[in-house]
Amino acid sequence: MGKIIQVYGNMMLAAMGQTLLLALLSLIFACILGLIFGLLRTVRSKVCNFIGALYVDAIRGWPLIVLAFFVYFTVPSFMQQIGFKSFRLSALWAGTAALSLNCGAYMAEIIRAGIQSVETGQMEAARSLGLPYGTSMRKVILPQAIRTMIPSIINQFIITLKDTSILSAIGFPELTNTTKSVVANTMNTQGWAVAGMMYMVVIIFLSKTSQYLESPAKKCQ
Repeated sequence: MGKIIQVYGNMMLAAMGQTLLLALLSLIFACILGLIFGLLRTVRSKVCNFIGALYVDAIRGWPLIVLAFFVYFTVPSFMQQIGFKSFRLSALWAGTAALSLNCGAYMAEIIRAGIQSVETGQMEAARSLGLPYGTSMRKVILPQAIRTMIPSIINQFIITLKDTSILSAIGFPELTNTTKSVVANTMNTQGWAVAGMMYMVVIIFLSKTSQYLESPAKKCQ
């Protein structure tokens, strides 16, 4: 194991950086999708509720690896067939799109639950003061909801970080894919132990951060 760390340590650290980049980009776009569809699920409109539920149920029904293959292979093929001959998606952006769509469905549920955890009287009080619905949501409801959502968002980031390993199937050079190459070159399966410990260190750090942020949130409830 020591020899693998000595020879391939920098390569695996770089791959861990790619893994974190992919997870972070995916979480950013997932938060945007989650906010849009989470809000759709909380407004008093059956059409909006249906659209929000349709996205959540449809995306959660797709295995992530199938979604990744669809985005990486099928979407460029379709775009080329309709006239965009030069359309291509790199493994990074295809992976980001797949993870964002997948994570966004779960983020929508986190945001919906966070908004619904705020007492309905808060919205009624804001509306009674003459604030429009959008302003009431932005300035009154969401600031309170975010406080309770942060630990769940960090937990979802942890899940997304581990899900990046699935994207080795489309050739993205994240930690799992790089470790596969290291093990193949060295014929030493201890490379998987090194990769596991690298994942473990990052995930434990994120888990402790989540626990730290969750404590004040519980006190405020």
